[in-house]
Amino acid sequence: MRTIREFTIVPTLPPELEPLRLIAFNLWWSWSHDAIALFRRLDRELWARTEHNPVRMLGLVDQARLQWCAEDESFIFHMERVARALEVYMSDLPWFEKTQDSAQEIRIGYFSAEYGLATALPIYSGGLGVLAGDHLKAASDLGLPLVAVGLLYRQGYFRQYLNADGWQQERYPDFDFYNCPIEKLRQPDGTPWTTCVKIGGRDVVARIWLAQVGRVPLYLLDTNHKDNAPVDRELTARLYGGDLDMRIRQEILLGIGGYRALVNLGIEPTVCHMNEGHSAFLALERARLAMERHGLDFLAAREATAPGNVFTTHTPVPAGNDRFPADLVMHHFKDYAATLHLEREDFLALGRENPEDSGESYCMTVLAIKMAERFNGVSKLHGHVSRRMWQGLWPELPQDEIPIQAITNGVHTKTWISEDMASLLDRYLGPRWGAGAEARGVWKQVHEIPDEELWRTHERRRERLVAFARRRLRAQLESRGAARREVRLAEEVLNPEALTIGFARRFAPYKRATLLLRDRERLIRILGDRDRPVQLIIAGKAHPHDNEGKSLLREIVHAVRDGVLRRRVVFLEDYDMAMARYMLQGVDVWLNTPRRPLEASGTSGMKAAVNGALNMSVLDGWWCEAYDPRVGWAIGGGEEYKDIHLQDEVESNAAYDMLEKEIVPLFYDRPSDDLPRKWVHLIKDSMSAICPNFSTNRMVGDYLERAYRPAHLRRERLVADSFARARALSLWKERVRNNWARVGFEKTEVTSDMDLHVGDEMKVTATVTLGGLEPEDVSVELYVGQLAPDDKMADGHAVRMEERAREEGGRFRFEGTISCRASGRHGLALRIMPRHEDLSNPYGLNMVKWA
Repeated sequence: MRTIREFTIVPTLPPELEPLRLIAFNLWWSWSHDAIALFRRLDRELWARTEHNPVRMLGLVDQARLQWCAEDESFIFHMERVARALEVYMSDLPWFEKTQDSAQEIRIGYFSAEYGLATALPIYSGGLGVLAGDHLKAASDLGLPLVAVGLLYRQGYFRQYLNADGWQQERYPDFDFYNCPIEKLRQPDGTPWTTCVKIGGRDVVARIWLAQVGRVPLYLLDTNHKDNAPVDRELTARLYGGDLDMRIRQEILLGIGGYRALVNLGIEPTVCHMNEGHSAFLALERARLAMERHGLDFLAAREATAPGNVFTTHTPVPAGNDRFPADLVMHHFKDYAATLHLEREDFLALGRENPEDSGESYCMTVLAIKMAERFNGVSKLHGHVSRRMWQGLWPELPQDEIPIQAITNGVHTKTWISEDMASLLDRYLGPRWGAGAEARGVWKQVHEIPDEELWRTHERRRERLVAFARRRLRAQLESRGAARREVRLAEEVLNPEALTIGFARRFAPYKRATLLLRDRERLIRILGDRDRPVQLIIAGKAHPHDNEGKSLLREIVHAVRDGVLRRRVVFLEDYDMAMARYMLQGVDVWLNTPRRPLEASGTSGMKAAVNGALNMSVLDGWWCEAYDPRVGWAIGGGEEYKDIHLQDEVESNAAYDMLEKEIVPLFYDRPSDDLPRKWVHLIKDSMSAICPNFSTNRMVGDYLERAYRPAHLRRERLVADSFARARALSLWKERVRNNWARVGFEKTEVTSDMDLHVGDEMKVTATVTLGGLEPEDVSVELYVGQLAPDDKMADGHAVRMEERAREEGGRFRFEGTISCRASGRHGLALRIMPRHEDLSNPYGLNMVKWA
């Protein structure tokens, strides 16, 4: 059957309730407790059944109920209050416009393959997407001129369920775009806005949808329409679905198609932020447009556009960095490479660590790094790991100088905090507690909250978590046809007063979800203590193709079916943002057991801390920065092991010891008033230290100051006067490349003794040859630092030498002085590096000559 016309039916609301539609279509409601309460008040059961989707709910709610609400003064007053709050939020002058006069012309484009904004828009799989969603919400709160781009997957990530044996199964239901808080963008004449990109030799057209996230527009691309070939309609079917060909085609759509979508809409960012490497092809499109519009060659176009590209890497696991075979890349990019005037090997070199290795695959992380000037990891430790991981891109540099910085992740506090806790903070801290790091002093007032009020607030959330877990467990058992007796037992699992530990992660092997199961008998003793009961709630998904992760999940399910564990350990299926809120807001301890250093950052522990939960974690990711004995517990001392089996044994025993000797006794240390006062004081210390420092307001502020603003200013400098500086820099780099082989040291002299005293100075003279370069084209440097026992230089620093004389034969003499500031064994090296006033950093050319 062929349809002859497409039309959309929208909910019919009484005129008095029209503000509900405006509220529903701005995802601001997802971090407004008052707005959520309004929709829940409209129809509590329907709100739950529609998975907290206000647009779908408005289309299903009974008309009689709508009319009743339209005549209820109390409901109307509540709705008007929420509508006014949204209006004020959207119209008030935000922080950025009040304080950032010098950056008013900046325009930021944020690109991510997934966004976790609300359960009503299931286009996320886990932490990367939730972080992207929180990034947009904080950008909205701060008023940054930011727009975002993603893909609109009609099946999203998979929905999880377990078979009778505990093996994960996946289902992929289609979700209805027309009943979600998004809108199809239309031009003034009513035709849809689209973007087009050639993929696999065919023109693929994507419609553009808008999800309004507070002040921030998120543009989502959708290829599922009749103008495309059937294979291209599947491009936006599933998140992370299909084979390598599907993945590269999705990334072409996101990067190239996404950037073209902004251009079509009249939005051209001055800065583009690539959240992970999935969108890295946008950097090529920016260069191509510069060539087309301004007559630049590729090298000059790269100089003009790379300064405006920011790249964030999120994974220290090699498998997490997309790589494609060279032939697959050229199948899709043969014609595109020609538009860049690049030969096959030159184009492939952009995605290879070693451009000379024709057998190396094409890596999206490498492409992003080579086409950007600012790159960062997502915690201090991850920055260190990333510098080590990608050292091959700068083989001549000491690891500490590799230009990958770190901007630690954060969480959007108002999205993740419970309504109960938010109300408590409003009473004792005032409304500024959600402002981020600038409200650091406000958070200290957490200590003014009466112990009893804080504890009772937390206990209410634990009770709600237990009730939720029982409902979900019962539904799980009924859905797979469990026996009635087993279903009835679901009503009795867990204890609303027991110490509750939460663990929810992607079931990747390095996350070690089964670490506490290594000694089953010891775990049973801990959980089964009648006087001091402990319970564990677990959730998480394994990737559909990760059988090892699925085996770990099955192991847990089988373990919890036996004896004491049956009532004290629960696995909840189909972990999503709604379940995450119940767990993060209700547990007493949040457990994290990654194999260090494979957790890039992690943010769930930050969300738990906002709700008064305490963290028990391996010193990995963000916890390395946050940990203090006064705010939680560390499993191990930050050691890294070559023998992973030994690591698991040591750290599981450390976790058992901590539970037995510290955590359980402290939780049940109750004086006569039945309040665990020492525990409550630990909660206060944790909240006051963690909440202001690990918020996305702080994080986005860091991106603005350390990435967006300098990227914008540098780009503006290079593109001014018809790209004059970009053209000149490109020519200068070419001259340096052509002469670099003739650059080197001819003679060095150290005019001091081998043994020096603190306060002495060491003078060094170097005679160098520069080929066809001039002294102002280079920086001749002393590099000095303490020597470790393995004779490697640690914490080295550079001291620039000054030109003193020009000698015959094109030789130049430089001199430098080192001040001896610390005792011990030190090492000295000399090097020559390129130098130019428009060079963003001296490492970009990857040219270093050591003496």
